[in-house]
Amino acid sequence: MPDTPAPHRRPPAQRQPVSPLQVTLTLLASEDAPVLAELETRNREQLMAGAPARAEDWFTEAGQRTAISHAVADREAGGGLPFTIRLEEDGATRIVGRLNLSTIIRGAFDSASLGYWVDTAVTGRGVATAAVHSAIAVAFGGLGLHRLQAEVKVGNDASVRVLERCGFTEYGLARDYLRLGGDWADCRLFQLVDPHWQPGTEPA
Repeated sequence: MPDTPAPHRRPPAQRQPVSPLQVTLTLLASEDAPVLAELETRNREQLMAGAPARAEDWFTEAGQRTAISHAVADREAGGGLPFTIRLEEDGATRIVGRLNLSTIIRGAFDSASLGYWVDTAVTGRGVATAAVHSAIAVAFGGLGLHRLQAEVKVGNDASVRVLERCGFTEYGLARDYLRLGGDWADCRLFQLVDPHWQPGTEPA
């Protein structure tokens, strides 16, 4: 028999969906380190289940500054675009997650990998979906890519729903694909191809 809530206990507040206009992507910068350290620490249990093993200093401001410097260097070399996900709400804009377009490969591939996470405090409101839609516009617009790919750990159905809402299709299952949460994980593979892509001069 299910538990009956106490009469004085109020139900949790309903999470209101966001408008896509409230969600923006901003290039990652060194000054984002304090906020990201706090978010990484607060969401540690959730994030570590689907991320590579992290040293303890990853969850500090200094560790985040180091990670940001590496991401910026990769961006300057043309290997990726690191973003923060920002949410405008109640007259203020705050960082609520990260999104990366990584492993950008040109030539015959013209593809990149997509990865993202959002603060558990705002999940279920459409923030990730809006952010991924924006990333698709960047990838197929300014970057002129032909394809985006994403890998999702088996069991992470929330991320699967985000990708499917954004038009991604599943094309395979990779066993022991990534070492996540300390163990090798099976991953579902997704892709999105730009149907309007035409060969031409590679954008800057």
